[in-house]
Amino acid sequence: MTTYLVTGGAGFIGANFLNLLVPRQPGDRFINVDKLTYAANPASLEGLEGSGNYALERVDVADAAAVDRLFEEHAPDCVVHFAAESHVDRSILGPGEFVRTNVEGTFVLLEACRKHWAGSYDGKLFHHVSTDEVYGSLGATGMFTEDTRYDPSSPYSASKAASDHLVRAWGRTYKLPFKLTNCSNNYGPLQFPEKLIPLMILNAVEGKPLPIYGKGENVRDWLYVTDHCEAIWRVIQSGATGETYNVGGHNELMNVEVVDRIIELVAAQTGGDLEALRGLKTYVTDRPGHDLRYAIDASKIERDLGWTPQETFETGLAKTVAWYLENDAWVDAVRSGAYREWIDQNYGAR
Repeated sequence: MTTYLVTGGAGFIGANFLNLLVPRQPGDRFINVDKLTYAANPASLEGLEGSGNYALERVDVADAAAVDRLFEEHAPDCVVHFAAESHVDRSILGPGEFVRTNVEGTFVLLEACRKHWAGSYDGKLFHHVSTDEVYGSLGATGMFTEDTRYDPSSPYSASKAASDHLVRAWGRTYKLPFKLTNCSNNYGPLQFPEKLIPLMILNAVEGKPLPIYGKGENVRDWLYVTDHCEAIWRVIQSGATGETYNVGGHNELMNVEVVDRIIELVAAQTGGDLEALRGLKTYVTDRPGHDLRYAIDASKIERDLGWTPQETFETGLAKTVAWYLENDAWVDAVRSGAYREWIDQNYGAR
């Protein structure tokens, strides 16, 4: 039996990872470690309640004493590190929390691994989940590879770049076994509606403006969340220790193209007026330091580990729109803050 300490498991990608793996791996234990900030929703994990191999611990990864207790109690063999503040706009307005969680939190976890795994790293692993934003901005051509020089533009990407460097440094200095993945933009079910795709879906359904930065020409490579989770699991199980793997979806699109496709799907799935929905597009002042283009070269993970994305952008986006339309209770709880009441009732005294 392997015990996995999954940080940030009540967030978007972490919740999808746990929903995928907990039922699939009944002989392993999964400890979800989450601070339960605004973007973490335990309702995303309702299907795991009662699972004998799953537990949720409300812990801030930057709290060294609390993390130390977790290691003593659960004796994890593998840390899967999703926990991060991830919204670029929020990092511009208030970078402090990003440094604390993304940099200090990673440091605390690495030190806990070093302390509790001292003497033998056999069967142990620190898997660090990162972003393509650490590489900065591409021009009209080219792709990010695992050897691309780091050039972060925002406080968010700088904090993630720093955490990547810490992980590699602990590997080189202390021989801590690690693997690292850098992914492109994720989308899919359970994503907090501050991010582009869920925000556009919900605004379109409600007839609200669809705000698009600048001219909408910024390009992103879109990766369906369960494809990303499968890639992480493949790396954990089969990737080479000390290696980095870029994970991309082969779906480069300008932001305005993404919005247009969402409009078409919302109109088709709700019977809405297509032209009226198109009229909701609103161009707003671009944010500072907005990278023009990201594109991932995922040939290494495809070649070495046999992973390829299963969803096209068309199939993945159709599933995503359908999920938000069919899960009103989840959406309403997030937007109203009602899910926070559940957290306060169950974890308020902790």
